[in-house]
Amino acid sequence: MAAPKKGRGSSGGQGRPGRALALILIAMVALTGGMFLSGHTTPRLGIDLAGGTSITLKAKSQPGKPDAINETNMNTAVSIIERRVNGLGVSEAEVQTQGASNIIVNIPKGTNSKQAREQVGTTAQLYFRPVLTVAGGTPTPEGSASPSPSGTGKPSATPSAKASDPETASNSKTTPSASATTQGRAVTDALKKDATPTPSGSAKASESAAASQTPDPATAALEKKFTALDCTDKAARAKAGDGVKPEDPTVACSSEGDAKYLLGPAEVSGTDVDDAKAQFDQQRGIWLVSMDFTDKGSKKFQTITKKLSTQQSPQNQFAISLDGEVVSAPQVNETLSGSAEISGSFTQQSAEDLANVLSYGALPLSFSEDTVTTVTAALGGEQLEAGLIAGAIGLALVVIYLVAYYRGLALIALLSLMASGILTYTIMALLGPAIGFALNLPAVCGAIVAIGITADSFIVYFERIRDEIREGRTLRPAVERAWPRARRTILVSDFVSFLAAAVLFLVTVGKVQGFAFTLGLTTLLDVVVVFLFTKPVMTLMARTKFFASGHPWSGLDPKRLGAKPPLRRSRRVNARTDHPKEA
Repeated sequence: MAAPKKGRGSSGGQGRPGRALALILIAMVALTGGMFLSGHTTPRLGIDLAGGTSITLKAKSQPGKPDAINETNMNTAVSIIERRVNGLGVSEAEVQTQGASNIIVNIPKGTNSKQAREQVGTTAQLYFRPVLTVAGGTPTPEGSASPSPSGTGKPSATPSAKASDPETASNSKTTPSASATTQGRAVTDALKKDATPTPSGSAKASESAAASQTPDPATAALEKKFTALDCTDKAARAKAGDGVKPEDPTVACSSEGDAKYLLGPAEVSGTDVDDAKAQFDQQRGIWLVSMDFTDKGSKKFQTITKKLSTQQSPQNQFAISLDGEVVSAPQVNETLSGSAEISGSFTQQSAEDLANVLSYGALPLSFSEDTVTTVTAALGGEQLEAGLIAGAIGLALVVIYLVAYYRGLALIALLSLMASGILTYTIMALLGPAIGFALNLPAVCGAIVAIGITADSFIVYFERIRDEIREGRTLRPAVERAWPRARRTILVSDFVSFLAAAVLFLVTVGKVQGFAFTLGLTTLLDVVVVFLFTKPVMTLMARTKFFASGHPWSGLDPKRLGAKPPLRRSRRVNARTDHPKEA
């Protein structure tokens, strides 16, 4: 009698199926409770289902840097864009590379999605440059006069609590601009003054003086560019500083286009900014952006402000240049360090936008919008509806097949499919806020494919049980003897499916990864459901009279399966019939 007990104990826990059922039921209750407590009762939808905007950014080659478009810079750009968008609360956004020079940004419809679109391709190249000269924003014809910019209402910067008053900074832009000849002379004088050579000895001084009389082609070109620059033209304003290195002087326009500047080499860059925040000044009633510098940046800022504080207007100003446009150009009257403020005619949104791009850094590359595709919520709803209909049709076909072929066993299969569906739904709903998982149409397709994978596991187990019954065994031992063989087949099949999903997830990008992720998740859940739900339920059902007696509607009727006579009984009969002959 000891041997049968050992066999039952080693057969997979025939006597205690309730433990496995209790474990999976507790998991289902915990996941469902967590879903309701978190407030995320539905999976997060991707852009193709919820609607939104898909932007393709194309990297532009950098002047003097032919190898700038590389994998490292592209990955850095993806990271910065993702942090910018997430900083606005659009955590559903997807940012990824496509090919060698494209970045795909998917922004689902929702709060702050418009702001996110405006910031994704903003280079955010911030430089603090000394102002050499300033003039009105329009080009100056030869011999004519140009009105000076008013400067009223433009953003100004207050480098620290001791900085000059913003009103003074704005008024300093009223430096008159006369004819083109006068402008050109001012450019030449400013560049010479900014060079500040330090020769030793009379010979070097004489050489420097002689060189100053010889026209410099670069200076002449910059002088011509400054004179002809029309800052009222938006396109010209955007291209004013194209191709200029940080260490070279350049021309730039104010963000409003009412002033143009000749700027010296960059003294402080955006990488020297440690943090930036949008703040509301209660005393002045304005929005401003405060910046904290790194230790290295603080020293640079102290050096440039010390130099500028000794200059005359407008060369005692420094321009805060963002993506080639001068955001503000305040005066400096004393040495400053540590922090700076950009204040003026900011709204809350514009201040937060600027603080956001400064906080998360400048992109290593310049990008242009290659394509912008808008997906409406109506179209996404239609796609979701079509996907759900396809899933319902697939599930209905599986149910019809199970009922027609397996009859009573179909009940166990349907209960297992329900358990798998509950686990899949709750986990998808919780993965949205946890890791940003968004359910897109390919992911829905992966879930539909998973119905067939899960049903296939049931079919393997049911067929093994039927094989044992055909061999002449009763149901309870057939259930336990069929399990080890079915288990190996199910594990091998699910391992192959999971491996295919993992490879597909690693080698693809975009929405295809959603299909692979869902397929891999549901494959793992198939193993959990078969081991902790289907097998224990089958063990319990084998103890009921309906299944144990081989009812014609149980799906396990020995007669319908063509079962052989019990092997042990046939041996006893032969032994009894042979005994009289021997006697």
